[in-house]
Amino acid sequence: MYLEIITPDKKVFAGEVTSAQFPGANGSFEVLDSHAPLISTLEQGRIRVTTNKSQEFFTVDGGVVEVLNNKIIVLAESVTE
Repeated sequence: MYLEIITPDKKVFAGEVTSAQFPGANGSFEVLDSHAPLISTLEQGRIRVTTNKSQEFFTVDGGVVEVLNNKIIVLAESVTE
């Protein structure tokens, strides 16, 4: 899957991932390969990104995530690593 995490002023992450976990408005959820299409709001919390080599964590202050055709786009209000 391809993941992009974008804030109003910069692209924070872009690359291939094996899974991603998000702080959704109704609780945490995880996206895996071939996930069904999805749009969700994000609460303040931590995004966990898993690649073949490592895990990375990003703290967001809210935003929106869209999953479509193995591409994930996160539009975050702000991100800290």
